[in-house]
Amino acid sequence: MTVHLSEGRARVATLPAPVVRPRSVPSVPRARRLVLEVARFAVVGGSGVVVNILFFNLALHGLRWAPMVATVVASCVAMGTNYLGFRHFAYRDRASRTRRQIVLFFAFSGLGVAMESLLFYAGYQGLGMSGPLGSNIAKALSIVLASAFRFVVYRTWVFQHARNGR
Repeated sequence: MTVHLSEGRARVATLPAPVVRPRSVPSVPRARRLVLEVARFAVVGGSGVVVNILFFNLALHGLRWAPMVATVVASCVAMGTNYLGFRHFAYRDRASRTRRQIVLFFAFSGLGVAMESLLFYAGYQGLGMSGPLGSNIAKALSIVLASAFRFVVYRTWVFQHARNGR
């Protein structure tokens, strides 16, 4: 009697595994990233507001500078400190520092300073907010309104994601 043993396993018909697609809600991760980005922007922007307001008050009420000079110089000082905060904290995951990024940041920040200054002037001169409290309210409102512009341009053009990392 002869027994033939095969060296391989017997083939068994199998069905392919069903393709399971995870339920994904693409807007949730994107929304979460946006919320975190806004929070980081607010931290840096908030510290810039503090620098801006403190320098403004020192210049206007302490050193008796002209109101428009005080607001423009305070905004420029805050602009410099904000660049460091945005570059190293809020947008640290974006493309590395380039000459283009620096030029765009200061160009758009300059537009933000111009907007802020015009808004401050409208409140200070146009609405008569010239006292210590009124000037600070006018300054704070001008910062808030110009910051909306800054947020959009910084995230859109200045601190872009790397082309392959988006």
